Amino acid sequence: MNSPARRTSKAPSPEADVPAASTRAPLINLPRLRNAEPSQRRQLIIVSTVTVLWFAFTVWASSFWFNALADAVGLIAAIFFIGGLALVPSAMNMFVVASLLLDRRPPRRALARYPALSVLMYVRDQAQSIAQTIESIRRQEYPGPFEVILIDDASSDRTAQIVRDMGYRWIKVLRQSRNRGKAAALNRALESAQHDLIVTLDADAILFGDALWSMVERYVAAESDVRAISGCVLVRNSRQNWLTRAQEWDYFHGLAAMKRMQSQYQGTVVAEAAFTIYDREALKEVGGWRADVAEDVLLTWDLLQRGWRVGFAEDACCFVIVPADVKSFARQRMRHARVTLRALRELPVPLLKQRRSMLFVIWHLLFPWTDLAFTLGFVPGVILSVIYSSHLLMGPMVLTLLPAVLLLNLAIFFVMRSMFHDHGLRIRRNVGGLLVYMFGYSLLLQPARAAGYLAGLVRSRSAKT
Repeated sequence: MNSPARRTSKAPSPEADVPAASTRAPLINLPRLRNAEPSQRRQLIIVSTVTVLWFAFTVWASSFWFNALADAVGLIAAIFFIGGLALVPSAMNMFVVASLLLDRRPPRRALARYPALSVLMYVRDQAQSIAQTIESIRRQEYPGPFEVILIDDASSDRTAQIVRDMGYRWIKVLRQSRNRGKAAALNRALESAQHDLIVTLDADAILFGDALWSMVERYVAAESDVRAISGCVLVRNSRQNWLTRAQEWDYFHGLAAMKRMQSQYQGTVVAEAAFTIYDREALKEVGGWRADVAEDVLLTWDLLQRGWRVGFAEDACCFVIVPADVKSFARQRMRHARVTLRALRELPVPLLKQRRSMLFVIWHLLFPWTDLAFTLGFVPGVILSVIYSSHLLMGPMVLTLLPAVLLLNLAIFFVMRSMFHDHGLRIRRNVGGLLVYMFGYSLLLQPARAAGYLAGLVRSRSAKT
């Protein structure tokens, strides 16, 4: 992506207590809005109707395939494979497309006075990237008071010293003598924070454009029960190789589109600590971050249980470094799968009873099914089709449902591209990455996640014994 035109205000000196105010003209202070549920309810009804009709069509289109597969492997196996390979992913894609097409968000408006921020950064062995991250915060030229609290979790490199040498007095470095983990580090920083709005940011992230401005403006204009706003996380090293190019599309096309769709229905169920703004009192009321592999998910669910909501700022963008080799990528996605499994084991029953979050909690429950169906059905299906000319697992899907899924993915791309253009962002040309993402990415992603589920189950059973 390319940045919109930068502001021309003078950058602060390293000796300044806080960055100087920007020349961007403030307009009015916006009150927190009341919940706007009637229009969202109507939109949900329309989208659900379209999705149900589409699902009915896909069931009809796969009926011959289903009957043949059920005769060969049994009814339950046929439902598992056809549902997980085609029907459920197709319905999910249609729901996302219809939602994005109907999404009309009010424009952000500048504030007369910007609230103070405390930016918390968990750091461990980030000497190569930390200076760039700090500089991206400085270049924001945020007009309100703010501080950066960096928690160095027993790094073995020069991370803390690099930050100190930068000479910015608005940065506080807290060093832990031993590795205590991300949750403990963030909770310690929270206790040291001076301000009422808390921003968490990954130590390898680069804030883009006016990301802090955008996030704060979206938070102030949000409904009164919003206690967190998640930013849009994109890929920083996308030009490195074919794998990072494919991940660029995964973050933009998959994660960003999903977050925006969930926030339309007040149903965002995960706010990642990579870039999120929180209400400090809400964090303290839920006890901060839990010492758990799924600390981000569990924190979000703790907020949702209290009747609060999490929003999404689609134009508050930051860029993070993603794995550039297959081994690291597989490890990361296996860890994500274990996080999903752990979070589902801790799933609070009250969340399933809340209208806002129930749909998307169930949505998350379906991921293990689709991942396992793809891993166990897609590759074996291709082998059976090519070598043995048996099309029980793959042939009918290719002829009927797969082209429709590809068209839905293209629709999501064009809708998301239009939304980014509205905010002055241009999607760079990355055709090779798109082709890998659409036709080969799942061959790495979903088997890795399936392996992560298996590893999580094994660890869970070992812990019980």
